[in-house]
Formats: sequence, structure tokens, C-alpha cells
Amino acid sequence: QAQLTESGGGSVQSGGSLKLSCLMSYALGRWCMGWFRQVPGKEREAVAAIDREGHTIYTKSVKGRFTISKDNLKNILYLQMNNLRPEDTAMYYCAGDPTPERLFLAVGAGANSDGISYWGKGTLVTVSS
Repeated sequence: QAQLTESGGGSVQSGGSLKLSCLMSYALGRWCMGWFRQVPGKEREAVAAIDREGHTIYTKSVKGRFTISKDNLKNILYLQMNNLRPEDTAMYYCAGDPTPERLFLAVGAGANSDGISYWGKGTLVTVSS
């Protein structure tokens, strides 16, 4: 059972930056990974995903502001978030799956993400105006 542990959340003002990290207990290079976020009372939203080769996809609202990346040697997934807005406030979760389809369809087409294999417990990001 893979374990994913997020860190790096916090409180920032609008326009600020944060970098989230997700430590994966399995060899990261064998997995496709993604970041999701959720606000209480709303559905989970797929934010970004990266496949084993490093191809990335982003949801429209974060394009140009967020960057997903990974360090396979350290087994860490990152999400660099710049120019943060109050509407980015959410609990952010990392997720891992052996194939890219579920992650990329979740980000690119809003597909249901319930079937994704592994999830972290989340880290809270709060952006004030």
C-alpha cells in the first residue's frame, strides 16, 4: 500500500506563492501523479497531472500560474503555485495511479477521479485577499 504525504500548505496573501510537496513511499518514476483540491461542500477538482515521461496537463484556471514537477530520485512530487488567488483556497491532495488515463482525464475532461489508486491526506492552502 503506497503512502503519499503532502506538505507545504499555509496561508498567503493574494499574489503570493507556495510550493507543495508530496512524498511517495513507492518509486515515483513508475507512477503517474496528480494534484487535486477540494473546498468543503464542493466537488473535488483535478488541478494538474504528470505522467512517467514528464508530460503535464493543467486545468484551465491554473495554467500559467501552477507548475507540476517531480524528483524521481527523491520520490517527491511538487506543485509550485504562483500568483495565488483567493479562489485557490482549498485542501490540496496528491494522488498516484499506475497509468495516466484516469489522472489526465480528470484534469482535462473533468472525469470522475474516484478510481485513482492512491491518495494523500491533504495540505491546506489559504489565500487571503
